[in-house]
Amino acid sequence: MRSWGKPPRATFQDRGLCPIKYDVCNKNFSPLMRAINRLLQTLLPIRCWVSLRSTQPTNMFPIPNPQSPIPNPSLSQVHQILLNYHDSHLAIQCCLFLIMVNDTEYIHQDAATRVKVLSEALPYIQQFAGRTVVVKYGGAAMKDSNLKDKVIRDVVFLSCVGLRPILVHGGGPEINTWLGKIGIEPQFKDGLRVTDAPTMDVVEMVLVGRVNKEIVAKINQAGGNAVGLCGKDGNLITARHQGQEGIGFVGEVSSVNTEILGTLVESGYIPVVSSVAADDTGQAYNINADTVAGEIAAALGAEKLILLTDTRGILENYKDPSTLIAKVDIKEARDLISNGIVAGGMIPKVTCCVRSLAQGVRAAHIIDGRIPHALLLEIFTDGGIGTMILGSQLGF
Repeated sequence: MRSWGKPPRATFQDRGLCPIKYDVCNKNFSPLMRAINRLLQTLLPIRCWVSLRSTQPTNMFPIPNPQSPIPNPSLSQVHQILLNYHDSHLAIQCCLFLIMVNDTEYIHQDAATRVKVLSEALPYIQQFAGRTVVVKYGGAAMKDSNLKDKVIRDVVFLSCVGLRPILVHGGGPEINTWLGKIGIEPQFKDGLRVTDAPTMDVVEMVLVGRVNKEIVAKINQAGGNAVGLCGKDGNLITARHQGQEGIGFVGEVSSVNTEILGTLVESGYIPVVSSVAADDTGQAYNINADTVAGEIAAALGAEKLILLTDTRGILENYKDPSTLIAKVDIKEARDLISNGIVAGGMIPKVTCCVRSLAQGVRAAHIIDGRIPHALLLEIFTDGGIGTMILGSQLGF
């Protein structure tokens, strides 16, 4: 019998705590074990049984009975068994096969679920093909790396199925981090960032130079074609002072150059817009990203404006997520603001939704960006997950 070599002796603790220790890079690992290692890495996602049979069992690790295989073993378990039974005179048979009865049922259920999801999504994909969807990206979805990846994939998916997504982003948490590094305390008034000259410099540096380019790179890595812009680029957005006292260089949108965005989306690109713009004199302004998203959606006559937030939507009681208001019209939304139900940082969000609807956007959505794939759930499912604001009761 050909000798496959033998790994160095190790204690049970060594193998138990570090089962990957003798991996494919270990020159003392036999070719057979390297091949099995690679196979296991490949098959790890598959639900399987493992059955091992040895002609020379050892006392270090009890070998499983071939007639009583281990259900759904972890990679570590399999590595431990293989390492303990690796010997030049040892015949190991590693049999991996799908669980016949249970997995057949599992696969059928999984397939049925997939078919149901696709079937439910199809009418929406057909309805919204070629339509513009403006997404405001911010909050927890920008801080959590897993959520960030899912949002990026969702945006690329929208583009792949024929929608025309435009991503407008904030960057509040990162702005706060950089302000802290230079000793500036972040301040807010009515949900808007108070922006003096030093703060404005940091806002522009972070939003335009860091956050925007990171998002563009991630979209491109996920298979999309993204182009990063700020309001200054090509006079995309002309700003003016917001008019409120004591908030510094906080602006609002005076006009939007739709030609640039139209050219990009018609060519299959995904515009990624940061909310920094300048007025006619060149003075830079920090504009609330929700406001920018709403004005872009209005200028383009978008099908949808979607705001990703850190709340489920508009709540009758902000302390109780179960009080979500699923649908409102413009009048009801304004009443919610005047009655104080919508307050704080939610005010500019609802206000920009109302303004965009009044200017021709068909529907606005405030959804919880902390939910994985929130965009797809809101657009392509019957129930949705957040608050939809419509122009009139006719949309109900």
